[in-house]
Amino acid sequence: MRARSAAVLVIAVTGVLALYMVVRAVDLFRTGEADAIGLGVGVLLLVAVGAALLHGEVRFGLDTQRLGERLAAEGGLPAIPEDAERLPSGRLTREAADALFEPRQREVEEHPDDWRAWFRLATAYGDARDTPRGRKAMRRAIALERRSRAS
Repeated sequence: MRARSAAVLVIAVTGVLALYMVVRAVDLFRTGEADAIGLGVGVLLLVAVGAALLHGEVRFGLDTQRLGERLAAEGGLPAIPEDAERLPSGRLTREAADALFEPRQREVEEHPDDWRAWFRLATAYGDARDTPRGRKAMRRAIALERRSRAS
């Protein structure tokens, strides 16, 4: 299943579940009992927090896609050498990912305010299977790109 289709499916299922939870919260409110009303408020808070988290993740994904498309149009996407060593799954080996990581890290050190360098570093983290650092680098790239559009 493609990533976009999977994301739409997850969003749809989450929406249906959120709607069900809101209906249950309203049912709790209708009882008129203090305990049930308190539970209903808690359920609505859970729905609100979930919606905020989902919105943040969807926005992150769309921003990442937008930056990737922009970088591709500029011809600046990081290239992986054809002879890079890969696992049977197609992913880069740890050694190959480390070899690609160093130049991208240097690029960020040389150009710390360039969103393109941060985007390429984020992909290097992805190649190295370091998702938390990759997401942090991508958030930095998104913030820098937004700043450059605003000025």
